[in-house]
Amino acid sequence: MNVLVLNCGSSSVKFQLIATDLDLIAQDADRKLARGVIERIGGEAIITFQAEGQPAQRFTAPVRDHRAAVEQIIRWACAPESNVSEIHSVGDINAVGHRVVHGGERFTQSVIITDEVLRGIEDCIDLAPLHNPANIRGIIAARESLGPGVPQVAVFDTAFHQTLPEHAYLYAIPYQLYRRHRIRRYGFHGTSHRYVAYRYRTLRGIAREETNVISLHLGNGCSATAIKRGQSLDTSMGLTPLEGLVMGTRSGDIDPAIVDFLAAKEGLTTQEVEMLLNKQSGLLGISGLTNDMRELLDEAREHNDRRARLAIEIFCYRARKYIGAYLAAVGGADAVIFTGGIGENSPEIRARICEGLEWFGLELDPEKNAAHKNGREGLISRDGAKLAAYVIPTDEELLIARDTVRCVRAAMERTGAPKPA
Repeated sequence: MNVLVLNCGSSSVKFQLIATDLDLIAQDADRKLARGVIERIGGEAIITFQAEGQPAQRFTAPVRDHRAAVEQIIRWACAPESNVSEIHSVGDINAVGHRVVHGGERFTQSVIITDEVLRGIEDCIDLAPLHNPANIRGIIAARESLGPGVPQVAVFDTAFHQTLPEHAYLYAIPYQLYRRHRIRRYGFHGTSHRYVAYRYRTLRGIAREETNVISLHLGNGCSATAIKRGQSLDTSMGLTPLEGLVMGTRSGDIDPAIVDFLAAKEGLTTQEVEMLLNKQSGLLGISGLTNDMRELLDEAREHNDRRARLAIEIFCYRARKYIGAYLAAVGGADAVIFTGGIGENSPEIRARICEGLEWFGLELDPEKNAAHKNGREGLISRDGAKLAAYVIPTDEELLIARDTVRCVRAAMERTGAPKPA
């Protein structure tokens, strides 16, 4: 089955084409046929396409909306000169998997997208006003471009965290506000945390029920998750992706009274304060320079920039605090897993985060830590460390493709419909 995986943002569409089926999943032999991204939708877009085994193509072209972006992706994939193996016409795309940010309490697992499911995703817009509308535009664009006969599946960032116990997901606000508005911790990056937990138990050769880890997804967006017996027990992001760790441009945890305080002092609306906390804070806000950790590390090393050093220190301190808190929540874990752009590629940040946790048995091996970047997966702690540390590159697109196959196959078995190749 050839699955088109779409991740639609407000002005971008990322995609992968993945050939997979139940047998390939069991063998961990899925094939990534192509990938790419269309950025700055609505004007002169920047487009990057790459077929398996081929150099990347980068160019600009006018792309008016998400439908035009999806159509351009499909046209490129089907063109003979693109050299995308197994894709020769639209009919070779058998299903579409969509990343959907928020599924609320309704969607606890991946589902085939029907009109009813689409309405359910729309009902969650007030919980994710910056994300769900773009996800919906992607679903509608794929439906219009490929036709109703191609099944589509929604894979929710929030679904993995639906196993949080009540005492972990409720806020200490009047309970009727939860009942009335469903104000609670939902968590995000669930597909990433779920994937690295799966890879960890695959590397260890253990069962899901034996998987007790703390996973850190560190990129421009950052989150920590406590995973006990293979299930999400607690996670740092909350009602929205703003809560938790320090991120590229998001503040993470703050005193809620700061919102009104800033509004009064700066003459801002609460919406403007929220935008400031989402877009102008985090590493960017502290450093005043950039939200890119690589650039901050360079500034700290080459120019000894005080605020760059401070941003790095706050980032690592917050992550270290969450590791400690989640070790207590899990009752002791077997490993800490680093993933995401920073987590996978910055040995220095990993070392800084783990510094001071030797008392619990978390000791990195400097040589192993330095060697694990640029997609390399494996153990980075010292041999015999009580608490192991791993680098596991995330692969949300692969998990979306696999969930799409499982959902489509299950639906066909229920209806007795013929299975696609």
